[in-house]
Parts: sequence; structure tokens; C-alpha cells
Amino acid sequence: MIAELRESFPTAIVCRVFDVKRSSFYEWIQRRTKLRLSREELKSKVVELHSESREAMGSRMISKGLKSQNIAVGRELARTLMKEANIVSKQRQPHPFRSKGVEAFVAPNLLKRNFKPTAVDQVWCGDVTSLMVGKRWVHLAVVIDLFARRVIGWAFSLVNDANLVSKALRMATEVRTCPAGLMFHSDQGCQGGFNRSSQHLDRGVYGTTRRMDAKIDGPGSDAFSRCTLTS
Repeated sequence: MIAELRESFPTAIVCRVFDVKRSSFYEWIQRRTKLRLSREELKSKVVELHSESREAMGSRMISKGLKSQNIAVGRELARTLMKEANIVSKQRQPHPFRSKGVEAFVAPNLLKRNFKPTAVDQVWCGDVTSLMVGKRWVHLAVVIDLFARRVIGWAFSLVNDANLVSKALRMATEVRTCPAGLMFHSDQGCQGGFNRSSQHLDRGVYGTTRRMDAKIDGPGSDAFSRCTLTS
């Protein structure tokens, strides 16, 4: 009240009316300023931790992070500071296009983790990546020569299916020769109907898949489903 009235009346008069010593009032003003600065510093620490975590940290982890710096901030205060700083935790969500699917046939893994071909056009690998463009998902399929580590085929589509992979592989077969024994390494992916036994690659290319639940499969990891349709 005094702080508000002193904008219109002299501080001495306002303090006299409320029977408050001016020294006590100024001491209260200083304490409040220190508390406010301390809160701003805490908020700055919260924003810093949140940014370092790529916006993944929530109030619980921020509280732990501050405590590791000997700054006692509970989860509730951390949540309040996050709200004041207008930041939220952006936890990584499960990939919307990752699905085991239902396959009629799974080809054997012919590559068997031999990711060191001795020449080009011995082993090709593929992958499908989903990108958010504007407000919709766009899917990119690529084919890579495992020896040259070079993209030799690619295709974009709004639909993540076997046709997308086929287009990328078709481009690769148009720009590269396909010697006998060329192997295409892939995972089971989520492209429906892309692992059937009738879908062996044409032009003498052998198809191969890897386990979908494998975490890291060397340079050929996350390669996509098999081959072009020959039926």
C-alpha cells in the first residue's frame, strides 16, 4: 500500500499516516528487491538447464539439476519458474510411423553384419526418414552404396509405403550398374507388403533384411525394407 501511495504522495507523509518508520519501509524495499533478483537468477538457471537439455527437461529433472549445483529448488518451485519463463518440457514422442506391421515373409539377413564391401555395387543399404515440413509429414527414402558411402537413389512422398522405397531403388538401378550378386540390405520397416518372398530385386540383386528390434547395426543401420517388386 505504501509503495503504491508513494507514487502520488511524499514517502514521509505516507509512512506517518500508516505509523511506519521510513527506515523500516526502506529496509523492506531492499529485501523485496533482493528476493526479486534472486528469483530472476533462479529463473535464468532454469532456462539455462532447459536449453542445455534441448528443451527436454521437466520440473523434476530441473530440480535435480539445480540441486546438483547446490541450489535448493524443489519440484514445485521449478515448475512455477518454468511457467513464469514460459518454457515447457518437450519430451521425445514415439515415432508415429514406426510399426512392426504384419508381414507374410521375412527374408534372411544375407549381409550378416559384414559392413565392409571391397568395391562399389556390392552392397546397397536403404533408409526411410520422416520429416515434419510445415504441418505435415514428408517421407524421404534413400539408397546408399555401402562402399562409397554415397546416396545413389532417393524419393519423396507423403505416404510411407512400399512404392516410396521402390522409387528410390529404381533411381539407383538407373544410375548404377547392377552386377550379379549385388545385395540390398534393409530392415523390416513399416512399409506394408514389402517383405514378401515374391519381391526379390530384379537385375540380379539379392534382397536381405535385418531384425527390426536391432538397436545399432553398423553403417547399415536403419536401412529400409527390401527391394523393388518383380511380380
